[in-house]
Amino acid sequence: MSPEFGNYYNVVMTPKQRMAEAMAVRVPDRVPVMCQMSIGHMLLQTGFPPSEFWFSAEIFAEGLLRLRELYGFDGILISLHGHPPGWSRNVLSIERDDKGERVRWKNGDRTVFPADDLPLHFPAGDRPRPDIASFDPASLPEEIGFIPVSEGLEFRLDPDHLFDVIDIVRARAGDVFSIHGEVTSPFDYFLNLAGFREGFLALVDEPARSKDILARFSDGLVRLAQGLAGHGLDALKISSPFAGAGFISPACYREFVLPFEARIAAAARDRGVFVYTHTCGAVHDRLELMAEAGVSGIECLDPPPLGTVDLADAKRRIGDRLFIKGNLDPVHVLLRGTEADVERDARRCLEIGKPGGGYILSTACSAAPHTPRRNLQVLARAAEEWGR
Repeated sequence: MSPEFGNYYNVVMTPKQRMAEAMAVRVPDRVPVMCQMSIGHMLLQTGFPPSEFWFSAEIFAEGLLRLRELYGFDGILISLHGHPPGWSRNVLSIERDDKGERVRWKNGDRTVFPADDLPLHFPAGDRPRPDIASFDPASLPEEIGFIPVSEGLEFRLDPDHLFDVIDIVRARAGDVFSIHGEVTSPFDYFLNLAGFREGFLALVDEPARSKDILARFSDGLVRLAQGLAGHGLDALKISSPFAGAGFISPACYREFVLPFEARIAAAARDRGVFVYTHTCGAVHDRLELMAEAGVSGIECLDPPPLGTVDLADAKRRIGDRLFIKGNLDPVHVLLRGTEADVERDARRCLEIGKPGGGYILSTACSAAPHTPRRNLQVLARAAEEWGR
């Protein structure tokens, strides 16, 4: 505990201080609360036009600030950055109704923006996939120019505006709340390049070339992580959704994920920020492997039946050296349950996670689009009552 906090049983910390203590695996005044939310949930709770929320730095930042206030979170995750300010100049037409928006672009592409989900992008022409066996990793750009969001959907980064959202959020939120940024794992970039089926096959058929490609992406991501981490963030998340047991074995994780995410973690920590990794689903068999990347913490910890992580088991295995964030079932409890169900599960997580510090109360994976607002609002109240 930092000296200025004195006796931490008698002090009330700011949200930023509270998060910092938890991420340092120390005991804050109470367990902090900070959830990741799906784009669909953000849209439904803020009411912004989907395309503007997706592309406008100002509107995206305003949405994040509103949601933090709505739910009483101790931190704000900036999951998208580098918004292109001139995006609307490339629009041919926009059709709107209560289901969302349909955008036609001047280059012939189409994008559907649902009112409650991620965009769906339809390029005018087919996208050729490279043959990994003959692909030259040096042909990839040195700098990272996009975020792979889902198969076929990329969020293009404007290099002159990489930090706009961070600046807006920090200016409006002050130095009170914990501000987190995000980069995506090199493994996701590899799958985005090769295609999911072809990419997983290439790990077996072309392991050396696959590693060369992963290393090339890592070079650019290290520079991006350094830039983000050095721009006023308190923590940086490495999003790695395809690194769980549902996709690859622990041996494949060690070979194709761990070394490359470790480089990013080291780059962020060298800039003085906490860094944590986000992996969905079944990860109970690789918690120690994930810790080997040199991260400060691990996020999601999906419980059964969504994943395989028992919170008490995770606390015993890695809770003395990493902070852990999550384990609240976002589907069966937060989406489909009652407020009493949420309160019960939040209390369970708090009682297991809070001893010794290093726990952040959170949904396991993202809050689903149609999660009732009142259910998420239970979490801050639960932390106040049972998280001290």
